[in-house]
Amino acid sequence: MTEREKMLAGQLYDCGDAKLLEQWHKAKDLIRDYNQTDSADAEEKGRILHELLGGHGKNLWITAPFYVDYGNNIYFGNNCEVNMNCTFLDDNKIIIGDNALIAPNVQIYTAFHPTNAADRFGEPKEDGSFEFCKTQTAPVVIGNQVWIGGGAIIMPGVTIGDNVVIGAGSVVTRDIPGDVIAFGSPCRVIRENRQHIQD
Repeated sequence: MTEREKMLAGQLYDCGDAKLLEQWHKAKDLIRDYNQTDSADAEEKGRILHELLGGHGKNLWITAPFYVDYGNNIYFGNNCEVNMNCTFLDDNKIIIGDNALIAPNVQIYTAFHPTNAADRFGEPKEDGSFEFCKTQTAPVVIGNQVWIGGGAIIMPGVTIGDNVVIGAGSVVTRDIPGDVIAFGSPCRVIRENRQHIQD
C-alpha cells in the first residue's frame, strides 16, 4: 500500500512520504493563494477551490482565511457556507452535506497520533533528530442542514446526522444523531430539533 492508501484506510502512515508531502505543499500553496485573493473575485476563488477540494456542489462560500492539510479529501454538498478562520485537517475524508453552515473558528480533525511517545516518533536518529510523527486517521461525515457554531471542534471519526445544531465552543468526540441540538464539552444531545428546510 502507498502511504496515502494507508492514510485513507486509517492505518499508521508516514507523514513525511515524498508523495504526500508533494500534495501537502500543493494544498498549502493553493490555500495561500485563496486567502490572498481579493474578496470580491469570485471567479478566481472558485477556480482555486475547484483545484483544491475533492469535490463540491453549487453555491459554496468559504470566507478567508481558510486552512487545510491536503484539500482534496474535502467534499461539500450544495449551498454550504464556511465562515472565517476555519481549519480542516483532511488527512482522511471530510464529507459535508447540503445546506451546511459552519461558523468562524471551527476545527475539523481527521488525524490523531499514538498516545505513547515512542510509538509517535520511534527511535531518534544518530544525530538526535526524529522522523515525522506517526499518524492515523478517521473520516468525519456531516449531514444535510447542519449548523456548527463558532469555535466548535469536531474530532476524528465523528458522524453528525441531518438537521443538527452544534452549539458554539462544543468539542464533538462521538457521533451525534439527526434532528437534535447538541452542545458542550464533550458535546451531548440537549433536545430534539424537528424543523426542516422544505424542498
